[in-house]
Order: sequence, then structure tokens, then C-alpha cells
Amino acid sequence: MVKHSAGNSNMMLGKWVMAGMLLACSTGAWAEASDKLWPVVKEAFFANRTIEEVPFIQLTGPRRAESGAQVPVTLTVNQSQSPAAIKNVYIIVDANPIQLAATYHLTELLGNLQLSTRIRMETDSFVRAIGETADGKLYMSTIQIRAAGGCGGSVDGDEAAIRAASGKIKLNVESPVKFGQATPATFIIKHPMYTGLQRDLVSQGFRPAFYIQKAAFTYNNQPVMSVDFGVGTSEDPYLRFDFTPAAPGTLEVQAEDNEGAKFSQQLDVKNAS
Repeated sequence: MVKHSAGNSNMMLGKWVMAGMLLACSTGAWAEASDKLWPVVKEAFFANRTIEEVPFIQLTGPRRAESGAQVPVTLTVNQSQSPAAIKNVYIIVDANPIQLAATYHLTELLGNLQLSTRIRMETDSFVRAIGETADGKLYMSTIQIRAAGGCGGSVDGDEAAIRAASGKIKLNVESPVKFGQATPATFIIKHPMYTGLQRDLVSQGFRPAFYIQKAAFTYNNQPVMSVDFGVGTSEDPYLRFDFTPAAPGTLEVQAEDNEGAKFSQQLDVKNAS
């Protein structure tokens, strides 16, 4: 079982960075998604652990993405079909320089998870959703997506203005709300999500990694979901997910970037008038 303390999180990130450095030198050898990368990636993070392909976790996305910088994917976890509750889901892009795009920590308020988001992809790759139970069992869904250039490239724009605009949140719940039933919520936070691999068009130097690293959602102070974002998440992180509010209350999100800046937003969820 993986424990998500701050120390372990740093160790996990270190493993992924090392794996990314090893793989970044080799991904150019394949023009399409290669299954030769997965054994290296798996051992970097899930060493000596069994992962079973299952139908109750489903990951969907385009066969060919219009832009590697904005690749839409949808994750479904049918908890009623799982032998034990899925507590964490890891989104992994085999061929990215840093493969872990995001980790989702789930609660019972999500029910059967329905979640859409956008990721970055540097090249054609297998993309994986790996679910983990409380006792450490691992289950997986895998798809292939063709994409290019989402992690590197160049960026322009006024750095000061971009940073000043970062952290603005839009939070919405679809109405009318039916309490006790799955209710779609949408979250968008303004942020460039610099990967650390992008060159500044003016200076030609690399812009340092600058990204939202965590978002935690609560309803009436009860945890709904928390997300550990990586640089494999697209600019202006977007989530659309279902949760089940039992009664009127307040949906809140608290987010933090890798430089320690914190942002929050609240939304009152009421009966239809």
C-alpha cells in the first residue's frame, strides 16, 4: 500500500523524474506508441507489484489529439463492480518526460466516479489509469493516443502578467440539483502549468516549472476528492466530476501551486427556487 506522506510524495516524484530522464532519451526511437516503455515505468513506481487489467476502470480519449498540450480524457470507476473500493487513481503517460500526470484521491461522496480532465502529451503514447485499493491492490485501464509537443516547445507572453492572473478559479454545480443523486461539478483554475521543459521565446532559456500541485474539494467540510497535479496536466487545469450532495450546503476547493501560493473558492449549493 502506498502512503501519501510529504516524504513519500517527494520520493515518488524523484522516482518519476529519474524514470523520465531515462525514457526521454529513448522515446524518439518510436514513431508510434510503444509498449516497450511500460516495464521501465512500472518498475519505477510499482516495483514488484501486480497490476490487473479490468473493465470496471475505463479511460477514454481521442485516438489522435488535435494538440498535445490539451488532450481530453475521461475516467470512469464503477465502484459497485470493484472487489474493493478504489481509493487512489494514477494517470500515467508512458512516453512523457515525467509520466505521472495526476493522482486522484477518492471518497464515497463521488459514488461511481465520472471525471473528465485534460493532460499534456509529448509524443504518441499509451495512457493508463491505475486504481489502487486501501490494501494496495492495483487495477488498470489502458488506451493509445497519438499526440505531439505538449510538454516542451516554447512559450511567450508577459511573465509578470501571467503570474498575476494565475489562481483565478471558476467553480460551478449543474442545476437543478437533485440531492442524493450524482451531480456534475466543474472546476477550472487559471494557471500556465509550466513544465520546466519549455523555452522562453525572448530569452531562449527554459522557464522554470510552475504549476498547480494540489486541489482539495470538500462539501460541508467533508472531503469529496483531492488531486495531486503534475506538469503532465494541461494549462488552466480543468475537472468535471460527479459528486452526491445529500442536502444543501457549500462546495469548496482549496488549491496550491508548487511555489506555495494558495487559492480557494466556495459555492453554495441550494434547492432550486
